[in-house]
Amino acid sequence: MNLSLLASSIAESPTLRLNALAKSMLAQGAPVIHLGGGEPKNKAPQSAIAAAEAYLNTGDVKYTPSAGTLSLRKAVGDYTEANYGRKVAVENIIISAGAKQTLYNLLFTLVNPGDEVIVPAPYWVSYPEMVRMVGGVPVTVASGEETHVPRAEELLAAVTARTKAILINSPNNPSGAMYPAELVEEVVRFCERKGIWLIADDIYHKLVFDGKTAPNPLGFTDKDSESTHVIVINAVSKIYGMTGFRIGWAVAPKPIIAIMNNIQSATTSCNSGVLMAAAEGALKGPQEGVREMVSMLENNRNTMLKALAEIPGVHVVKPQGTFYCLPDFSLYQKDSLALCNFLLEKVFVVTVPGKEFGAEGRLRLSYCGSAEEVAEGVARIRWALDPSAPKEIRIGGKTAVRDW
Repeated sequence: MNLSLLASSIAESPTLRLNALAKSMLAQGAPVIHLGGGEPKNKAPQSAIAAAEAYLNTGDVKYTPSAGTLSLRKAVGDYTEANYGRKVAVENIIISAGAKQTLYNLLFTLVNPGDEVIVPAPYWVSYPEMVRMVGGVPVTVASGEETHVPRAEELLAAVTARTKAILINSPNNPSGAMYPAELVEEVVRFCERKGIWLIADDIYHKLVFDGKTAPNPLGFTDKDSESTHVIVINAVSKIYGMTGFRIGWAVAPKPIIAIMNNIQSATTSCNSGVLMAAAEGALKGPQEGVREMVSMLENNRNTMLKALAEIPGVHVVKPQGTFYCLPDFSLYQKDSLALCNFLLEKVFVVTVPGKEFGAEGRLRLSYCGSAEEVAEGVARIRWALDPSAPKEIRIGGKTAVRDW
């Protein structure tokens, strides 16, 4: 078939593919433990459910404004003022179907064919693909192996005359690393001076451990919301565990929001009013659930680190946020995709290959399930890889014997 070469070049999302595979195997009764997922198992906040129910009960479920309902945009404005110390108008805010669509529409707005977007590695799998989809060129900059944090001088040295934006994600998916405030400040001030866009994917900014706080990129700007070159993307997906509601947003100068609105109106028309009502309910409602999730995730992180420490030769940088870590398994297998397939086949543990995040030889492991699942999953991985482990193990109520 005579298909678009650009569209045909876009790779399938490995995380979504593995999620589908894990669900299929579970449905068939396989004793799968999913350490590859990116969604907490908490229930949506009751305030979100109540708001969605109230909206549905009106029976008036129609088209909504393309940029999002006024009340949700105001709620996002209040959230931005409370969490970023920046008062913004509703015209500086657009609501989209998740942070993913928000980012794609933003890149579509900013990037001309051939423009470069700098992406520190390790990076979320969709970043390079999105840049290519709008005709841009992703430029990856490696981070320190011992920190998963890029050096400011290397990041800024990658800037050329074709650089349109720098895209940062901190706390970081897939590593859980949090960029130091000094690094964020230096990059922000550089972008402001040079007129380069700094896109901050802040979707995990409240999922931070050990009593720390994520650096605020808007806090390092000296300009108002119309002249700053810092754009913040966020969503209810991770912070509230509302992945299925698909509501995200961008805070940006008004001319950018206006163009994003045009793109959105020409493609998806608008967002679901029911889902926006739920998102508004989460933002305005009690926030104890967020704090409880952070506590749960921090405990799970500690469980994950303790279990990984028992696998000889595996090194992992301690995550400071998110619900991921990126341990190095290269002592056992340098091909991360081959290792993922091996672990799924032998011990029914779903992981994600580090290669997809620009970190070959590593696996992204998620600890957003239960602590018991985390401990059991890593124990199975150790049994599959460590020759000194016992020859037999119980998996799904049956005895498995290592014969490799």
